[in-house]
Amino acid sequence: MNSFFARKFVIQGIIISIALLIIARLFYLQIIDDSYIHSANSNVMRKVIVYPARGVILDRTGQVLVQNEPVYDLMVTPREAKDIDTALLCQLIEIDKEGFIKRMDKARAHSPYRASIFEKQLSSRTYAHLQEYLYRFRGFYVQNRTVRNYPDSIAAQFLGYVNEVTEKDVEKSNGFYRPGDYIGRSGVERSYEDLLRGKRGVKNLMVDALNRPKGVFMEGRYDTLAVSGEGLVSSLDKELQILGEKLMKNKLGSIVAIEPSTGEVLAYVSSPSYNPNDMVGRETGNNYMKLLNDETKPLFNRPIQASYPPGSVFKVVAALTAQQAGVIDENTSFFCPHGYSYGGGRGFMRCTHYHGATSLIRSIQVSCNTYYGYTYAKMIDSRGLSGPKAYDLWYDAISKFGIGHRLGIDLPGENAGLLYKSEHFTKSYRNDKWRSSFNISLSIGQGEMGVTPLQMANIMAIVANRGFYYRPHLIKGIGDKKIVKKEFTEKISAGVDAKYYTPVIEGLSRAVNMGEGTAFANRIAGIEMCGKTGTAQNPHGKDHAVFFAFAPRDNPKIAIAVFVENAGYGGVWAGPIASMMVEKYIKDTITMPKHIQDRIYNANFMPAPKADPKKADLKKTTDSTKSKKDTTKNVNRIAVVMPKETIVHHSAVRRNHE
Repeated sequence: MNSFFARKFVIQGIIISIALLIIARLFYLQIIDDSYIHSANSNVMRKVIVYPARGVILDRTGQVLVQNEPVYDLMVTPREAKDIDTALLCQLIEIDKEGFIKRMDKARAHSPYRASIFEKQLSSRTYAHLQEYLYRFRGFYVQNRTVRNYPDSIAAQFLGYVNEVTEKDVEKSNGFYRPGDYIGRSGVERSYEDLLRGKRGVKNLMVDALNRPKGVFMEGRYDTLAVSGEGLVSSLDKELQILGEKLMKNKLGSIVAIEPSTGEVLAYVSSPSYNPNDMVGRETGNNYMKLLNDETKPLFNRPIQASYPPGSVFKVVAALTAQQAGVIDENTSFFCPHGYSYGGGRGFMRCTHYHGATSLIRSIQVSCNTYYGYTYAKMIDSRGLSGPKAYDLWYDAISKFGIGHRLGIDLPGENAGLLYKSEHFTKSYRNDKWRSSFNISLSIGQGEMGVTPLQMANIMAIVANRGFYYRPHLIKGIGDKKIVKKEFTEKISAGVDAKYYTPVIEGLSRAVNMGEGTAFANRIAGIEMCGKTGTAQNPHGKDHAVFFAFAPRDNPKIAIAVFVENAGYGGVWAGPIASMMVEKYIKDTITMPKHIQDRIYNANFMPAPKADPKKADLKKTTDSTKSKKDTTKNVNRIAVVMPKETIVHHSAVRRNHE
């Protein structure tokens, strides 16, 4: 009897244990483990992200610069991807077996139960082929989205490009971005990302066990609509931009054109450039690396990031600020004996010509270095102040013209240029007793001074406006209401009274329109253009060609700066480019003789490819003795024309560059 009861309790214990195990398993499956509910829901409902179209970007006349075109992302839910024809799928989307395995491993690492991108940005043609067989690939489906398209393939540095978000982008977005989203990475695409990106939507679809759509879940009651991004109207003139890029083909440099009365940028050319369509599609990564490794740096945004000695454009600023300070006036004249002697006769800054007695107007017309050596000496040495204190006053006046600080254009990465404060020179010379002779090269826009092409064009806009400017900007209207940002409507004074611009503008007009002027060859029939050539010294090679101007003289419509690196004389290369741009914008025609146009179009100033490193090392060994002799000769030649303090100054510059 006791044995019977013992067996009874054992059997009951086994049954109870099995029951508890079943209950525990059911609890785990239904409450804790969500894999089956995910699988069940996936067989019934699929949440599809509806990506918004990014805002379209137009030029100032309404022509399209950037638009959208459809592409298709192939999505996969790894747990559901079973019994598929791998070879067929690889053939349809043009990948190999190793690529398939790599993509599946990545999807599983993301989540076995959640859909993720298997292959992004399939073309319409590829999608059409895939769609016929999609029902055979369980766990796979296609999600529509749009990517950028650039109809004219222009203005790459201005427009920028879009690419996939990184983990850091996702973290910084406070939940807005998700892996697989796209973000503006440079140019206007980045500056106006918050407006261009729009807002995602969600569509809930019913699907069967074979992943075939069976309609909308709950009649779309839980769907949310995608909201397209805001459209932008840029200040760019498309035809002018196209012309500028053609003129700068096979050249290093920039063209920046501004409408003085608004600060709107009419042309924004950075050369060399690249086709912005190369930054779209499945080859984006490979194309980006090619551009990154290109010796000519096509990704470098020269109009706002390159800094050059301003050269002759600075004489305009010097003439204006010196008049405002009261150290010269319209009638002030200096004698030019082919150069300016300074430092007690120990140094001599050459001038291109023997100008004799030179007035303010003529100094601008003929670009007299001597005149501005005397002017700078008066600003620093003749105001009853120590050198550093007088320099501080000079610095404050110069900086109001936008030199040495960012102008605030609506693009990322703007360079401030270069304009040192007095402390820099006091530290370099190890005392505060220095005077104008220590940094006399600043008088003509050389030495330790640098401006961006944007700053140079803005200086001409200030002169055109007779004393003020609006922040240069590339977007003139946002959305349907064409809203303009408040900061671009602020009128900014350059600190010089309007009356002092009259002789300077007269000099600029004579430089272009009178025989003795440095830019006489660049005059335009029927348009009084006020401008000036420049040849900016380049310590690393051939001089840079510069031209800056505004036109017409009364009621100016355009201010422009052209910079062609390593081209030589400004009047020969930069001047004709500016003339054609100005005439095209104002008269919609170009009357410059065809042989000059052809010379500009066909010119090639691109640097030669770098030599093989092994050959270079061999040549370096062979020529080492000769190089040392040449260096010694150069140093001795500088010492003949430069005073001791200037030699110290230029050595510091070399150390900084090295």
